[in-house]
Amino acid sequence: MRGSICLTTWRHYSRKFVPNLASSGTRGLSNSSSSPNPIPKPRVIFSGIQPTGIPHLGNFFGALLNWVKLQNDARPEDKLIFSIVGWHALTLPQDPQALRTARREILAVLLAIGLDPRRSVIFHQDANPDHTELAWILNCLTPVGKLRRMTTWKSKLATSRNANDESEVDESLLNAGLFTYPVLQAADILAYKATHVPVGEDQEQHLELSRDLADIFNRTFKARSSLFPLPQHIITPSRRILSMRDPSSKMSKSSPDQNSRILLTDSMSAVQKKIRSAVTDSITGVTYDPQNRPGAANLLTILAACTGEDASAVAARYADKGHGALKADVADAVEEVLKGPRAEFEKLRGQTEYLDGVARQGAERAREISGETLREVRARVGLV
Repeated sequence: MRGSICLTTWRHYSRKFVPNLASSGTRGLSNSSSSPNPIPKPRVIFSGIQPTGIPHLGNFFGALLNWVKLQNDARPEDKLIFSIVGWHALTLPQDPQALRTARREILAVLLAIGLDPRRSVIFHQDANPDHTELAWILNCLTPVGKLRRMTTWKSKLATSRNANDESEVDESLLNAGLFTYPVLQAADILAYKATHVPVGEDQEQHLELSRDLADIFNRTFKARSSLFPLPQHIITPSRRILSMRDPSSKMSKSSPDQNSRILLTDSMSAVQKKIRSAVTDSITGVTYDPQNRPGAANLLTILAACTGEDASAVAARYADKGHGALKADVADAVEEVLKGPRAEFEKLRGQTEYLDGVARQGAERAREISGETLREVRARVGLV
């Protein structure tokens, strides 16, 4: 099957550079049985990514590489479900043609980095109406106060308006979809009765809402057994990659400055140019000091992510060197990491018939799972 060329390469990469997720701070993975050798329960792992442009280096090291690792380490009985969440993209204005292209390209990226549609369910969220149906039911159970305490919508508005911080956000610009999208995110997870969700620190609040809504539903519509499990965090090892132009903020696809991010599809010359222009400081020597030297620390974090080392250990090698030497080595390391998936992406992006087939088959598999959940939900709320 297409998309398997890089699977071997990235399976090797992820096993070399990412610690075993089954033993790296994962919550809720084992039974509470007193047996000396309890049989682990099957897991249902769900995660999603928005089709709002080609992923950048932060997405890759923060989420996507961990998805591949989860897939490679999963037991045969585990279900892995990875979704391209098109409905979430609509919470902010999108160019329709650009969105059509981005939906297909992000699928090609997921295959290029090593996700295997024979092992994982890979699909477009917007191809499965069960998500929006469940979201409406959950919306009817969600207190407005919980949504007001969500912080992500403020940061999204701030970024989209190029504001300096969230205090500059005009709430009159907030649409209902952006305000309630954490409920849709909960529906994404609960539609598959997901037991585990890999999340970064900026999404933990949303997973807590998913747990709250699962609990509210279970208590509101009681039966012999709870319908929804309370999804657990999978604490995945990740590197916080910052903007190349403003190391006080995360690398972002929505930043208006194209040079602030390194895309997985950037050419070698583009990678070199962006890293050469990365903001650092005028202090002699290189040290790992995220608080006082965020630009240099960001470069060290990127290099450490590429080599599988600790950033402080990497910094020791550059104590007597300048930023120029560090930037040159970072550029070489990033190119080494990206050249494999970039080449595979270029092969896949034009194979529209194959990509559409993968998406169609993934959506069919997803609906088989979520359809059973929605039948149970409708029965409990009285719609059948």
